[in-house]
Amino acid sequence: MKKAKQKELEAKGWKVGSASDFLNLTPEECAYIDLKLSLSESLKSHRQGKKMSQLELAKMMQSSQSRIAKMEAGDPSVSMDLLIKSLLALGVSRKDLAKTIS
Repeated sequence: MKKAKQKELEAKGWKVGSASDFLNLTPEECAYIDLKLSLSESLKSHRQGKKMSQLELAKMMQSSQSRIAKMEAGDPSVSMDLLIKSLLALGVSRKDLAKTIS
């Protein structure tokens, strides 16, 4: 957010902060969420890079298109295990996976 906009909102009585502040998350919880989002974004990027539809990936993973959509959206019900397994199924190397994680 731009500083001018932030000052304007604060002058009107609004409190400006991050989602972490609002939800009172620990640094570990923030890191976990960031990691899951990175894996989700990477999955979508690699799938699109291979010109695959969500349905094609779902068939390859023996899953459903809606589950792939949830994975790519960072849905909390999706495990990191499933995200990593899906990336590996797309042919993502361990080295590229490590880059995503870091």
